[in-house]
Amino acid sequence: MNARTLQRVIPSQAASDGAGVKLRRSIGQSPQARLDPFLMLDEFGTENPDDYIAGFPSHPHRGFETVTYMLDGHMLHEDHLGNRGDLKSGDVQWMTAGRGIIHSEMPQQTEGRMRGFQLWINLPATEKMKPAGYRDIPAATIPVVDLPGGGRARVIAGTLRTPADATPGPIQGLSTEPLYFDVELPANGRFEHELPAAHNAFIYVYEGDVSVGTESPRALPRRSAGVLSGGDAVTVVAAGKGARFILLAGRPLNEPVAQYGPFVMNTPAELEQAVRDYQTGKLTAA
Repeated sequence: MNARTLQRVIPSQAASDGAGVKLRRSIGQSPQARLDPFLMLDEFGTENPDDYIAGFPSHPHRGFETVTYMLDGHMLHEDHLGNRGDLKSGDVQWMTAGRGIIHSEMPQQTEGRMRGFQLWINLPATEKMKPAGYRDIPAATIPVVDLPGGGRARVIAGTLRTPADATPGPIQGLSTEPLYFDVELPANGRFEHELPAAHNAFIYVYEGDVSVGTESPRALPRRSAGVLSGGDAVTVVAAGKGARFILLAGRPLNEPVAQYGPFVMNTPAELEQAVRDYQTGKLTAA
């Protein structure tokens, strides 16, 4: 196997979005910090309701997918299609904005911890104007795999393979062929997994610290995204207190990206059209 190494470290930066929700942004904090097909990764996590209570009131999207993974807390999603979904601890929502969606994401708690991630994944040009849709994935339907040598992994997208078995996650068959694992390792625990050689991949550590690679492993600290080099496998080792991280991989689109806030298209002209459509009420028209 050709082991991947830690090519670049992107420390997350404090930011706010929506009506003032405090979060940390790594992938996507600038156009240079994207990793095709991944546009953005936000981590939110606090026990202070002032940091999240205002939520994300009604706002538009076009041209990409959003993936919300709730570790702790309760968020309500509503959209212009009449969909309504409760995201609670361990749940995932995989939403395809396509040609356009207007939705809100509002906390359903006034105290306690709210923690999780939102990931943006680009859509190919041929799918940017497809009808909007989404899938709510309850925590109970997400497979949890015990790892050799200790630890466990939740399989959200793609297939996790161990010497004993292959475990598919609920998300399969998308054009970017995404892999999304949430991995928990004990102190000095080790995670090894094959990755498609053509996929871009990164790791985001949200508890503890890890090292990445086999020869001359490199440390990846907490709240940092580690972009991986080319190769067909990855090895991650937790430090002395254990660690939790998410591993993301996807097939790059190799297409131009034109972004204006919640609109992600291929050309400036398409962006201008998206803004006009939103202003004239045509963003979500069939």
